Amino acid sequence: MTDLDATMTQAAFGELVGISQQAVSDLQARDVIRQGDPGRVWLLAYCSHLRETAAGRDPDGQLVSERARVAKETADKIAMANAITRKEFAPVGLLEVVLGDLARQISARLDGVVPRLSRGMPDLPASAIAFVSKELAACRGLCADVNIANAERLAGEDEESEE
Repeated sequence: MTDLDATMTQAAFGELVGISQQAVSDLQARDVIRQGDPGRVWLLAYCSHLRETAAGRDPDGQLVSERARVAKETADKIAMANAITRKEFAPVGLLEVVLGDLARQISARLDGVVPRLSRGMPDLPASAIAFVSKELAACRGLCADVNIANAERLAGEDEESEE
């Protein structure tokens, strides 16, 4: 029978709890058990350490924070997959193609506004036609500049204006 009130060797304690002497040495290095304490104190400290580890409460917090990070990443991945399934997200390349096509259609439509305006309102002063033509040219320029990089820049400007 092992005397738990006496100090123990690492090998004896390892044999008592079913771990190697090297594992006991590691427990001492991590200050889970302290050299010179009786076997009873080592056993209580070791059992407490096992309970804390099983509960996910690593003494240095590394395991806990790593588990939290993994859980967050997993939740984010599931949320993204759900959003894709609900068609709330689309590939950036596809969005750029769709926006570019829409911009071309709008630009082509704007090209016909001034001639239709001149035919439909022949009494409209030339200065008004020139003003409308200038504004439409600016709109066509915006359509020509449609791309994802500009969208990201504009989104950043919107966030700044909300603050």
